[in-house]
Amino acid sequence: MTLGAQRVSWRRGGTLVLDGVTLRPAPGSTVGLLGPNGSGKSSLLRLLQGMARPDSGTVTLDGAELAHLHRREVARTVASVTQHADTDVDIVVRDVVRLGRTPHRSGFGSMVGGDLARDERIIAEALDHVGLTAKADHLWHTLSGGERQRAHIARALAQEPRELLLDEATNHLDIRHQLELLELVAALPVTAIVALHDLNLAAMFCDTVVVLRQGQVVAAGTPAEVLTSELIAEVYGVRADVTRDSHTGRPTVAFRTGLPQRVASR
Repeated sequence: MTLGAQRVSWRRGGTLVLDGVTLRPAPGSTVGLLGPNGSGKSSLLRLLQGMARPDSGTVTLDGAELAHLHRREVARTVASVTQHADTDVDIVVRDVVRLGRTPHRSGFGSMVGGDLARDERIIAEALDHVGLTAKADHLWHTLSGGERQRAHIARALAQEPRELLLDEATNHLDIRHQLELLELVAALPVTAIVALHDLNLAAMFCDTVVVLRQGQVVAAGTPAEVLTSELIAEVYGVRADVTRDSHTGRPTVAFRTGLPQRVASR
């Protein structure tokens, strides 16, 4: 079993932002959440993280309703990275990553099991995974936007999660670090649910993709099954040619100028 949602609907400020959405990731898979702005990607991730409760439907973790689980219990299993994570505290990078170990501490601040050496090793490995070992003792405010995002990803990795939620976490990264991050996520022994704007990144690294539009699932399946010229025109309102990479067999999307006929005639 893993983290999932069953026919969840949710209103924010009187507006229906999710409408009967079901998500059942295969354990250990990488799932891409796709869709234009306002389609419900971030809202769904908030529900999966337990930051809000749906008005109807259920979010479950290993078969138990998420709302009935203790926050610390959830935090030991589910880690998340948002697109605008920041802090005003003058703190070194290593200590930002160390925050990921908080769910594994007792109520008195000591490590569960008391293995501090293991704790430090996990922090060091998380920093190495995102290429920030050399910046471990630098102050937070000296980092670039991309480096800050990588530090928050390291914090999430230090949690040792089984479920990893990324809300457009690649937005502030350059191309190299986008590729490295998603390659890392896809290789981790976790179930990863990743909200993405870049269809080619989703095609390259996701096992399955779920396309949302106006709070509803309009398509779900492998990238090859879902990412078609017709769907891209319908959901995004743009023209695109979809081909297959000769080495991987995965789809590659090339956008074209001009609106699809249906959109242009509106």
